[in-house]
Amino acid sequence: MMIKRHIPNIVTLLNLFCGSIAVIFAVHNNFVAASIFVFLGIFFDFFDGLLARKLNVQSPLGVQLDSLADMVTSGLVPGIIMFKLLSLSIDTPLFFNATDEWSSEMHWIGFKFSWLPLLGLLITLASAYRLAKFNIDEDQQSYFKGLPTPANTLLIVSLPLILEFQNNDIMNSMILNKWILIVLTLVSCYLLNSNIKLFALKFKDWSFKTNAVRYIFIILTLVFIVMFHFAAIPIVILFYILLSLFSKSLTSKE
Repeated sequence: MMIKRHIPNIVTLLNLFCGSIAVIFAVHNNFVAASIFVFLGIFFDFFDGLLARKLNVQSPLGVQLDSLADMVTSGLVPGIIMFKLLSLSIDTPLFFNATDEWSSEMHWIGFKFSWLPLLGLLITLASAYRLAKFNIDEDQQSYFKGLPTPANTLLIVSLPLILEFQNNDIMNSMILNKWILIVLTLVSCYLLNSNIKLFALKFKDWSFKTNAVRYIFIILTLVFIVMFHFAAIPIVILFYILLSLFSKSLTSKE
């Protein structure tokens, strides 16, 4: 019984572990590897709550631990990636020049700094605020109020993946445009903490009648991914928001 109680928490810690590795890769500009571990972390994040409900071992500790793990995987990582993208957009890809030698003194030789990329970390701050609000909001059981942090993270993480794999000049120029990145950062922060009601992918049963919106979303998401590959992720997030708005009556009843 003791082991059963800790299974969801172990899965949550796997989310945190993956998020921590993603941070290391993101700091070293390896966005593909960082994205892989973000996807793994979000996978574990989806199943920890599901396991807790199935095993009937929900606990306040699990709720707090889940948010702390999300703060790294879905809060810190997207902030770092946006910081890096903004740095690239203004031609300062290195925040500082690291050396392999340890020194007890701080050296400023080769230090490159701009305030603009720090705007990307607003996503981290907004994510922390959203997670704190979520923990004390008893209404968000079958729907979300504002964009969930994992969804927002997928949106931000998709940008370097589009640059890496899509090889489209128009998309590349948009993603590396500092003004578009700034606007996206501010919109991201707003969506995270908005009062927009968004449906959750939680199935009380498997009937189409009660889960029509969810099934439509899942089917069209798969279609978008096949058609647009990584560029489908921003489209899916936008579609998710629009579908939730059009099915407002459904989410309000839940």
